[in-house]
Amino acid sequence: MTISVLVADDQAMVRTGFRMILSAEPDIEVVGEAVDGVEAVELARALSPDVVLMDIRMPRMDGVEALRRITGPGAPGVPRVVVVTTFDDDENVRRALRGGACGFILKTSGAPLLLEAIRAAATGEALVSPAITVRLLEGLTPTRRRTPDVRLSPRELDVVLLVARGRTNAEVAGALHVTVGTVKTHLASVQAKLSARNRVEIAAWAWENGLVPVRE
Repeated sequence: MTISVLVADDQAMVRTGFRMILSAEPDIEVVGEAVDGVEAVELARALSPDVVLMDIRMPRMDGVEALRRITGPGAPGVPRVVVVTTFDDDENVRRALRGGACGFILKTSGAPLLLEAIRAAATGEALVSPAITVRLLEGLTPTRRRTPDVRLSPRELDVVLLVARGRTNAEVAGALHVTVGTVKTHLASVQAKLSARNRVEIAAWAWENGLVPVRE
């Protein structure tokens, strides 16, 4: 299956670099390029790509607002959006999480991570590399922890905590000695209970509720 990708970034050099990397892959096709958030929304609706690679800082409309409009209620053929971010942009990361982003990469990421993020988004599996996921989500831990009002089974909680640490489905299955299919079943149940749109929102919920043990 070919993954169709829309690249949205206001820097021509970045768009060109991404296109060169993606066009060399037999299973990925760049179907369009957007120079700002407004065009990103227009092209996402016109082209219905599988994945949108979205910069956060763009003119006319920033990437987070564009993300919201692309993935919001009533949006046709909702694609999965991977946000391009930097670690000095914590507030926009929070906004992107709320907007429905399914992954994050850095602009300085190499080709392997870029491809991993796009393929992961297309299949609904891993987010991006655990190091990036955890570093982004650790900042969401509240100062005053609250007891979550959603009831998860002990096994569902086990799965959520591993997902919050950036583990893939296969890694979660290995750690819990269950099948990948069982992990997917638990995640689907958790997603329904939390009204979460994707794995990032599940992980963010765990961090924000203080459920993830702080590592020394």
